[in-house]
Formats: sequence, structure tokens, C-alpha cells
Amino acid sequence: MAKAATKSAKKPAAKAAAKTAAKVNTKAAPKATAKAAPKATAKAAPKATAKVASKAKAKPARKPGVKLSMLRPSVNNMTVRVFARAAGLDHAETDAWGHTRSPEFLARNPAHLTPMIEDKGLPRGVLWESCAIMQYLANKHGLDKFYPKAPAKRAMIDSAMFYLVGTLYPYVARATYPALGFPQYAGEVGHSDAHPDKKSEAQKAAMAAIAEPLEVFHSFFRNGKPFIGGNNPSIADIRLAATLEFLAVIDYALPNWAKEYMAAMEKKLGNAYSEPAGDVRAYIAHVKSQASA
Repeated sequence: MAKAATKSAKKPAAKAAAKTAAKVNTKAAPKATAKAAPKATAKAAPKATAKVASKAKAKPARKPGVKLSMLRPSVNNMTVRVFARAAGLDHAETDAWGHTRSPEFLARNPAHLTPMIEDKGLPRGVLWESCAIMQYLANKHGLDKFYPKAPAKRAMIDSAMFYLVGTLYPYVARATYPALGFPQYAGEVGHSDAHPDKKSEAQKAAMAAIAEPLEVFHSFFRNGKPFIGGNNPSIADIRLAATLEFLAVIDYALPNWAKEYMAAMEKKLGNAYSEPAGDVRAYIAHVKSQASA
């Protein structure tokens, strides 16, 4: 009540003061305005306009980013998602789950594979295969940090990626796809009508075979360095670390160096790695919970 009374008492006084000030201003303001305004306006306006115009010209139109179609539970897709974030590329992600066989998707990508990027600079407008996508984007944007230009260094990165795709990943796929619920490739025992015991034997054989290529990455490609790329992760490191994420679904006993390597990758790349990896890990956790239910 005291505050309300004080406010109401002040209103008449405020109105009176406002009227007095208005009279003073109406007498003094015209002369001051008449003298000062034309000069100030004439001199200041062009400069201000010029500055605004120059700023407007200095800002180039924003180029559209790369469009990435991906599947969240996949480590192949995780690879490009990590790379795009780590490289700071302007990109937009679209979850293609359930749409890769649609007429619209097949018209652009008859292989119906993900990850897939769409970019105007590409001869057919699209590109799939995770390693090819990273190579293309690194070349286009000059990302030497992830994919060095020096022929010898680049050759080692390429060799590590191709060895992974041709040797390690097929073992990982045979060992983990049955548990993940992913369809296996035609010609694989897991894809055939073989007896479940035969499929189980093939899965175990693949698990046993993983140790050898893993050791090759450790002793040959890393060769005492933190990463295949040296002190900083390369595109081959991103591909390897993502691949190793799938082994959690079968509780594969990774050697200590591999555990430390994956932890170092996540620490070095931060959220660029953690966010896409989180989708893969969540899917694996879901699969394992369903299996134990």
C-alpha cells in the first residue's frame, strides 16, 4: 500500500514537470535543430550509408552445404558423420532409414548405399562409400590435416583404409552383423540356408581372425605414434576407430592399446566423435538388452 501511494502522489508532479520541459524544448529546440541538423545530416548520412553498403558487399552469399544421407546405427555412416564434424564442414544430415530402396533414392543412388553425399561438384551429383567421401571432401577443402598431400604420407593413409575395408571390416561384419540384426552379404555363410551351427562356427572363425589385422594397425600403421596420421587423427584413424565400435556388440576383448587408441580419438575429436558414436552405442545397447530380455 505504501508503494502504491507513493507512485500515485508522484504522477501529478511528473505531469507538471513534463509540461514545463515541453515548453522549454519547443522554444530552444527549433533554433538548435535548424542550425545543427542540416550540417550533421548532410555530412553524416553519406558516410553512414557508405559503411552500411560496404558491409553488405563484404558478406558473400552463403553457399549451400553438403547433403549427407546416413543411417545412425552404422559405423560406416558414423565415419563420415565424425569427419564432417571434425573438419567443421557445413553439412546437413538426413536419416535415410527405410528410404534407401525408395524410387527417389534409387534414382540418385542405384547402389542404395549409405553414407551418401550430394554435392554440385560431383559428375553424377552424388557419392557413396565412406572412404571415398572423406577423400573427396578433404581434397576439395584442402584438409591436409586429415589427408596429407605428400605422396608418401598419403599412400600410407590410403593403404591403411584399403586394408581395413578389404581385410579387417569383412571379419568385423561376419562377427557382428548376426548380433546386430544386419543382413549379411550374398555368398556369406550367414546369408545362406546353412545349419545354425555352421553359421555359429563361421562367426567364431571371423572373431578369431580379427586379432591379426588389428595387430597390423598397431605395429605397422601406427608404429609407435598416437595415430595412423601421426600426432593428429587422419581419415584412416576415423575409419578404424568407428569400425572398432561395432565389436562391443559381441563383447570382443580389445587389446589395451586399442582401448587407449579409441579413448584418445574421442578425446582429440571431442563431440565431433562422441555424438555420432553415441548413436551407434545406443543401438548396440538396445540390441544387447533385447537379446538378454
